[in-house]
Amino acid sequence: MPAGQHRVDLVIYPGFKSLEAVGPLTVFTYANKHLEEQGESAFYDIRIAASELAPVTSDTVIALQPTQQLDPDDLPDTALVAGAHDIETSMANAQGVIDWVQASAPSIRRFATLCTGTFFLAETGLLNGRRATTHWRMSDRLEHRYPAIDVDVDAIFIQQDNLWTSAGVSAAIDLSLAFVERDCGHKLALEVARDLVIFLKRPGGQSQFSADLASQMPESSAVRRIQGWAMDNLETPFTLGEMADQASLSIRHLTRLFQKETGRSPMEFVERARLDKARRLLQDTDLPLKSIAFRCGFSSDDQFRRTFRKYLSVVPNDYRSRFSSPN
Repeated sequence: MPAGQHRVDLVIYPGFKSLEAVGPLTVFTYANKHLEEQGESAFYDIRIAASELAPVTSDTVIALQPTQQLDPDDLPDTALVAGAHDIETSMANAQGVIDWVQASAPSIRRFATLCTGTFFLAETGLLNGRRATTHWRMSDRLEHRYPAIDVDVDAIFIQQDNLWTSAGVSAAIDLSLAFVERDCGHKLALEVARDLVIFLKRPGGQSQFSADLASQMPESSAVRRIQGWAMDNLETPFTLGEMADQASLSIRHLTRLFQKETGRSPMEFVERARLDKARRLLQDTDLPLKSIAFRCGFSSDDQFRRTFRKYLSVVPNDYRSRFSSPN
């Protein structure tokens, strides 16, 4: 490896998620392309690692050819372990990966798991007593199987010392872009994001929760209907009682349905939906904060700032300065 290069190993095994592998590989490859176009040397030495140097089948028709055999005596600067759709079956057939993670993860400068790849790290006990995340659909299983881990169902990605865990497929790209930004600067990460027609916006602490997506998920037509009504009327402050009236339900019944179907109260859904809208306006417009607060139905600037701090741990101005779209 040329001096000054940073080696990245993507670890795969039979049944890995192909999109989770291709996304990060593309991010690091495009970062190199931009550097070379600027007359600089490629920064990343990108390798595909597996237990054996033979083609590895994924969860699709795609198979990848490893270029690096897993070896605890030959470690990368950054390791990314892909997730799998059926992670428990994949783990049962990939003891070599588990053994390598156990022996190697503490010594790797930046060790990251993508989506359900977190289960490999959890299996070694290295996450015990630490915060970690995975795809929201698998968070309960992770928490049940590894009760010593503090599972954060909402986070896009989490860092605990040299260990990083991340959420679903798109979060693998978010995490890779975050690494490029740390390694090579915001400008290069932004150029890569624009090449991929995605936004360089999601901080690690940002929630996996999307109000638009959540409104499509409940089984109850009453919950879906009132979620749709709420999202169509975010500019107008309304009460829980008014939501219940719209659904022709009592407040108690509506609250129970929401909790059962979404795991959240009706007003928490509304608060998060308003936050989603506010984030988009902060990212994509130059509107003053007071106008954004008004358009999103917040009762005051103070409530707007408090909501931002509650869910994103930043104030609106700081969020805009870091994640606004380029002009």
